[in-house]
Amino acid sequence: MNTELLALAALTGLATWAFRVVPTKLPLTRSAADGPLRRFFAATGPAAIATLFTASVLPMLQSPGTAPLPLLLGTAAVLAVWFARRSVVLATLAGAAACGLATFAGLGTPGI
Repeated sequence: MNTELLALAALTGLATWAFRVVPTKLPLTRSAADGPLRRFFAATGPAAIATLFTASVLPMLQSPGTAPLPLLLGTAAVLAVWFARRSVVLATLAGAAACGLATFAGLGTPGI
């Protein structure tokens, strides 16, 4: 195995662990409601979702002949569930399920 790949996996794992553990260990209850640390953690979730969305959208849009129907259905499901329930978790799950089912049904393949 390539040592660079191993180092990248270790650094990624460490960063993931830190983003999950550190917020649970910080005394956020005593900090100001609009303090920089709270704003940082409040922005991290939406930024991660936007990054994942962009990483999923770009290959779909750059593939010639591929219908973006799974992308459109997934995005529609996210928006519908978000406006109905105001739940990030449910909206994300609905979008992933809609996109996955559309892809499984072959709606994003060329010629369909």
